[in-house]
Amino acid sequence: MATPLIAGLAVAAAALAGRYSIQAWNAYKARPVVPRLRKFYEGGFQPTMTRREAGLILGVRENAHPEKVKEAHKKVMVANHPDAGGSHYLASKINEAKDILLGKTKGGGSAF
Repeated sequence: MATPLIAGLAVAAAALAGRYSIQAWNAYKARPVVPRLRKFYEGGFQPTMTRREAGLILGVRENAHPEKVKEAHKKVMVANHPDAGGSHYLASKINEAKDILLGKTKGGGSAF
């Protein structure tokens, strides 16, 4: 008499466990994707570029060594060069960021 009852409880427990597993898997698949690589600067540009914004654009600190700034500029420019399908505007902002961090300009608006 107890055997069918135990078998029914076991089937019900297995069904609930399966249902919970499917819900957990769907929640895992639906979670937002978090990039594991370093992200570059997102967002609009300020009217006049600051050292902080220039550092964010190139992905370096505001007081980074000039060689590091040049290396970061080259890396970002390769990805955004107008000859390779990039934007002229972004290329000008990347160059402006390099100039500001290297001290070639004091900052001050963009041409666009």
